[in-house]
Amino acid sequence: SVPNVPSSARGKARASAAVAVAEGPQGRCRKLLEEDGPVVQASKRQRQRYVTKVGKCQVNLGNIQEKKRFLSDIFTTIVDLKYRWFLFVFMMCYIVTWVVFGTVYFFDAWARGDVGHRGDPEWRACIENVDGFVSALLFSVESQRTIGYGSRMVTANCAEGVILLMAQSIVGSMIDALMVGCMFVKISRPKKRAQTLIFSKNCVVSRRDEKLCLMFRVGDLRESHMVDAKIRAKLIKSRQTAEGEFIPLEQSELNLGYDTGEDRLFLVEPQIICHVINRRSPFWDMSAESLRREQFEIIIILEGIVEATGNRDLAAGMTCQARTSYTEDEILWGYRFEPCMSLEKGAFRVDYSRFEMTFEVQTPAASAKELHELEQRERPSLSLYRDHPWQPRAS
Repeated sequence: SVPNVPSSARGKARASAAVAVAEGPQGRCRKLLEEDGPVVQASKRQRQRYVTKVGKCQVNLGNIQEKKRFLSDIFTTIVDLKYRWFLFVFMMCYIVTWVVFGTVYFFDAWARGDVGHRGDPEWRACIENVDGFVSALLFSVESQRTIGYGSRMVTANCAEGVILLMAQSIVGSMIDALMVGCMFVKISRPKKRAQTLIFSKNCVVSRRDEKLCLMFRVGDLRESHMVDAKIRAKLIKSRQTAEGEFIPLEQSELNLGYDTGEDRLFLVEPQIICHVINRRSPFWDMSAESLRREQFEIIIILEGIVEATGNRDLAAGMTCQARTSYTEDEILWGYRFEPCMSLEKGAFRVDYSRFEMTFEVQTPAASAKELHELEQRERPSLSLYRDHPWQPRAS
């Protein structure tokens, strides 16, 4: 029996079905994405990222009780400071020691009477030409920085002056070793090198070698290459276990060719990194339609050693790490990356203006699992046809 549906409604349904068939799986996928309500689109825009596109981790640590742990590793704590606070600590370390020892020198000269016997040629002063706090401060700076203008000096008339001078020399050497070492490490850290390692803004999903693959592109803008470059990918997704436990932001590994060595890159030209969606992939059940309902984030981590350009002993071991992330709305289903390399006279040329360009290809909207099951169902009929081929009867 046919339900009582107006003819106009049936005509609209037939028209929409005809349009969907004509558009194919890619057209249906785009239509489904366009039909997302404003609430769903707003939630996707407002969702907090775990890692930004430039690689900054959006995780704030709070309520740390044992903050003395940071003081036990003071070197790393100072190096991790922002530049404005690092320069403030750098200056205050010297200024505080100058003022402290200048104050001690002034009180020593005042207690011994050197200030009151200023200009007395018969007075045996402990510190010559220290007649006030400013002159004691100048003597402190000259002693710690080994300037020694010659007008102020410690004499052998007092033992405490010699001890103070020795103590300030030791403290000054320790401050120089700490602060100059921190300054060198902070300046030479290869963190800025990651800014010349770029990632494509979007991931693409299409078939490669008859397998459904998730792909993105990486590139290096410098002519000095990364040594022993490795790439990894993490899937950040919340889930609920069979026992009802909710695991927020669970991390799972995406295989980028670890078993075959494809995760080790010779990053001379832009390369397309491929994740094969197989049974071990967390995207095994994901289709073009279910993609718009998912909420996850893919973290890409590219590591390598900065190529030595000067002293190899200093440059060796400087590891650079570049990060980026992709959310579900930054994955293009049914697209591939356009080639960006061409052959010139005696060399290859990389056109980075085509780094982000993609083009649409025919890709099934079904998941990798559904495609695999479809192939398994079609295989028996194909094998039966091979075993018993059709032969025409002789007339």
